[in-house]
Amino acid sequence: MSRHYYALDLRDDAAAMAEYESWHQPGQVWPEIIASIRASGVEEMEIFRTGNRLVMVVQMAEGHDASREDVESARTREWEALMDRYQQRLPWAEVGQKWVPMRRIFSLAEQ
Repeated sequence: MSRHYYALDLRDDAAAMAEYESWHQPGQVWPEIIASIRASGVEEMEIFRTGNRLVMVVQMAEGHDASREDVESARTREWEALMDRYQQRLPWAEVGQKWVPMRRIFSLAEQ
């Protein structure tokens, strides 16, 4: 198992942030998206918010790559376009990059 962390910002608009959160409530994410995430080897995924900053934690099954790029299906592209209305790129994101991988800088277990 491996765990990965990513960051992304939402547009700094209270109504847009509330709408984005509502799309992520249980039963609101389209079933095809959930199936696609699971099929890519993701065992657990959580998104946290503070202000307009999001942090996503992804736990991958052994032997799977965390760089899930399932943009082949029309339904996934549709979901990504919908979510893109609420999101804004981090200033240091590469061109076309939404979720930016975070780098661990501290571990209590290693101290």
